[in-house]
Amino acid sequence: MNSSASRNVVVTGATGNIGTSVLRALAEDPEVASIRGLARRAPDGTPPKTRWSQVDIGSEQAPLADLFAGADAVVHLAWAFQPTRDPARTWSTNVLGGIRVFEAVAAAGVPVLVHASSVGAYAPGPKDRAVDESWPTHGWPDAAYCREKAYLERALDVFERDHPQVRVVRMRPAFLFKRESASEQRRIFGGRLLPGPLARPELLHFLPDVPGLRVQALHTDDAAEAFRLALATEVRGAFNLAADPPLDADVLGELFGARPVRLPRTAARSAIAAAWGLHLLPASPHLFDAVLRLPLMDCARAHEELGWRPGWRPSRTSTEVLQEFLAGMREGAGAPTEPMRGRKAG
Repeated sequence: MNSSASRNVVVTGATGNIGTSVLRALAEDPEVASIRGLARRAPDGTPPKTRWSQVDIGSEQAPLADLFAGADAVVHLAWAFQPTRDPARTWSTNVLGGIRVFEAVAAAGVPVLVHASSVGAYAPGPKDRAVDESWPTHGWPDAAYCREKAYLERALDVFERDHPQVRVVRMRPAFLFKRESASEQRRIFGGRLLPGPLARPELLHFLPDVPGLRVQALHTDDAAEAFRLALATEVRGAFNLAADPPLDADVLGELFGARPVRLPRTAARSAIAAAWGLHLLPASPHLFDAVLRLPLMDCARAHEELGWRPGWRPSRTSTEVLQEFLAGMREGAGAPTEPMRGRKAG
C-alpha cells in the first residue's frame, strides 16, 4: 500500500451489511490510521480506529465536504433498499445522495473514491457464460434498485471526465451474504412471506426451478477485502466480485437434498406479484424480473489486478456462504447496529 493511499478513510453507510465488514477489514490493515464511519444512526459500539459521524446523505444540508476534509479516500457504501413502494424516496437517498457524495469528494480534494456499484447495474445478459466489466451497465429499467445503480454509473462517467485527478474504483459485487446480515436481509427482501423452513433446508422436499434463476453470491467479508485491496493499489475502473459456483436449482437441490421441480416464470412472478399487492412481500416483482436477467460475471480482473485472495478466489464458495446465511437466519443473527439488528425467522 502507498503510504498516503488510504491512511485516513471515510466510509459512508458504515453500519450496514457491507459497511460493517469494510470497517473490520480496514481496522485490521496496519496502513490505515483512522476511519470515519458515516451513518444515519450511529451505533453504540465503536470498532478499532473508527469514529462515528451521524449524517444523512439524502439531505441537502449534509456537510459532506466538511466530513471528507483531510481524507485520503472515501468508500461510498450508503444505500437505502426501503421503502420499495416509494421509489422517489430511494432515488433521493441513493442517486441524489450518491451524487452529493461524489461532488463532496471533489470539493474536499479527496484523491480516491471507491464506489459500491452492483451486478444489478448490468444490462440483461447471459446465464451460460460470464461477462467482464465491459458489459453495458444500463440496468433493468423496471426495477428501482437497478435503475439507481445504473444511473450512478452514468454519474461516475461524468465525474471521472470532469475530475481526472481522482482515482475512481467501481466495485460490482454479486449478492452479498454473511451470518450477521441474515435478519436484515430477511426484513428487506422476504418479510412475513418468507417460509420458516427455508432456514432449515433439510425440511424442503421440493425446490422451484424457475428458468433464468441462476445467480452468483459472495461472502460480504470477501467483498470487503476487495474494497481494502482497491485502496491499497493504484487500480482504476470497475471490478466484478463473485464466488463459485453460480447458484441455480440443481446446485441448491444438491445442497439441500431437495428435488428441483420446474416452475414457469409466469407462475412464479404471479405469486410474487400477488404477495406484493397484498403487502406480504417487501421486494417487488420487478426486482424478480431483474434477477432472472442478470448476467453471470467474470472476475478475472479482480484476481489479476487486485490480487484478490490467494489462489485467485474468495475465501468461501457460494454454497458455503448460503449455508452460513441460513444458519444466521435460524439463529436470528445480527450485529449491534440499527440496520443489522437480529431477529429470528418464524
